[in-house]
Amino acid sequence: MGFLSTLLGIFGFGIGTSIGLLIGFFLFIYSKPKTVKEPVPRLLYELDNDQLLDILPDIPLWVKCPDYERVDWLNKFVADMWPYLDKAICAQIRSATKPMFAEYVGKYQIEAIEFDNLSLGTIPPEIHGLKVCETNEKELVLEPAVRWAGNPNIVLTLKLLSFRITIQLVDLQIFMAPRITLKPLVPTFPCFATVAVSLLGKPDVDFGMSILGGDIMAIPGLYQFVQKTIKRQVASLYIWPQALEIPILDPATVAVKKPVGILHVKVVRAQKLLKKDILGTSDPYVKLNLSGERLPSKKTTIKKRNLNPEWNEKFKLIVKDPGSQVLQLQVFDWDKVGNHDRLGMQFVPLKFLTPYETKEFKLDLLKHTDSYDPQDKKQRGKIVVELMYAPFRADSGKLDGTQDGYSRKESGFDRTSDSEVFGGAGLLSVLIQGAEDVEGERHNNPYAVVFFRGETKRTKMIKRTRDPVWNEEFHYMLEEPPLNEKIHIEVMSKRTGFSFRSKEHLGNVDINLTDVVHNGRINQKYHLIDSKNGVIHVAIKWVTA
Repeated sequence: MGFLSTLLGIFGFGIGTSIGLLIGFFLFIYSKPKTVKEPVPRLLYELDNDQLLDILPDIPLWVKCPDYERVDWLNKFVADMWPYLDKAICAQIRSATKPMFAEYVGKYQIEAIEFDNLSLGTIPPEIHGLKVCETNEKELVLEPAVRWAGNPNIVLTLKLLSFRITIQLVDLQIFMAPRITLKPLVPTFPCFATVAVSLLGKPDVDFGMSILGGDIMAIPGLYQFVQKTIKRQVASLYIWPQALEIPILDPATVAVKKPVGILHVKVVRAQKLLKKDILGTSDPYVKLNLSGERLPSKKTTIKKRNLNPEWNEKFKLIVKDPGSQVLQLQVFDWDKVGNHDRLGMQFVPLKFLTPYETKEFKLDLLKHTDSYDPQDKKQRGKIVVELMYAPFRADSGKLDGTQDGYSRKESGFDRTSDSEVFGGAGLLSVLIQGAEDVEGERHNNPYAVVFFRGETKRTKMIKRTRDPVWNEEFHYMLEEPPLNEKIHIEVMSKRTGFSFRSKEHLGNVDINLTDVVHNGRINQKYHLIDSKNGVIHVAIKWVTA
């Protein structure tokens, strides 16, 4: 019975998954429903009670519930595609059931199990309504109501000893309400990387089964037993929050690398540097940055007229890929006029570091990246640095619940000892996702400006829109958690041409960061001050090493 339940689950879920993929691909393409020929209506008062009770279950959800939309255009598309979907789904069923059949061969005197016929018939599933759910995440959630009363031709042959037993599935009907999540939304066609399909409730599956020409479902009590077993088996696999995830795009092509830790760098000293000044000395300083980053380089102070400078200065750098990133160290001679001369450079791959272990490096400075250049004989001195890589803690920013649009962490903290509980350096990530209904008096070319601790960062400008989507993230490396601090965000508009009044204020918001520290993360839409209907969508995260 478990085998039969799993097989039927694959049939129904294969159909639901295929419909989910179709909805995902073509919901962006079809914007207007196609006109269809309406049936001849009958007045309800012309029907008696029995007739009303008979038709109520068949009334589509878009009639009963205003949250569901009518999608006749999608049903027309599925009907046109059904011959091809039939072959694709049947091929998937054969592939999925082949290893299952192999497990039974050799047991219970079974010699072989195979399909004689496998077709889903000529009647496609019908979508009785579609609901689109809005979330604060980078995803699109669809909830179609699917009904399928088909005419499949499914014949399974079981070779048992010298007997050949045929099992035929007839009159298959499946009613289910899947939840289809397209996530994450990415700027690469088809604009989502994964399809996750789950069921909001136990599906209704009705069928007949003929063995050797007789309907075994007529046996008293067997029909109810089979129905309960199938619902239990399918529910254990796919009832929400469990889901079947189907990858669409290669994660490597759409993945946006997020910070995973902090690199602590201490520039200790340099020795026997080159003489670049007329007086036989140099004014050295060190620039350091990580490969793959476009952030400005960190710089030490300048040590005037010193070939053996002592810095002992500490820096923190954001690490996104410790397996491939490299710390770049460059020593320059400061000049008041003209370009600064580079005295030497070196690299330290982060893969050589052990997490939480401080390691000292004494490095010979090179002219350029080719350390094996036979023409580079000049001694350029040494640089001494201490490095320690601290990955973010696994529980940092962990979310366990949701309340009032905020993701809460049930940690039982005591607010009277915040500095003790939440102390330590960390990374504040601010993601400006987008805005809605921002309207200027003279132009609508919105961009967002973030003000925090004296720093100003801004997103790109989106021209001629009231609903900009930025999806830009800014990082702040902090020595201590931003308790009792606020971050200020303004939405501005700028005229593309010359004008004395080129900028316009579209709204602003102040966000208290105390909740971010306590909860690890917030993801919320905020109403903009000084804006009639403007809303900005911001996600902020605090992680510590």
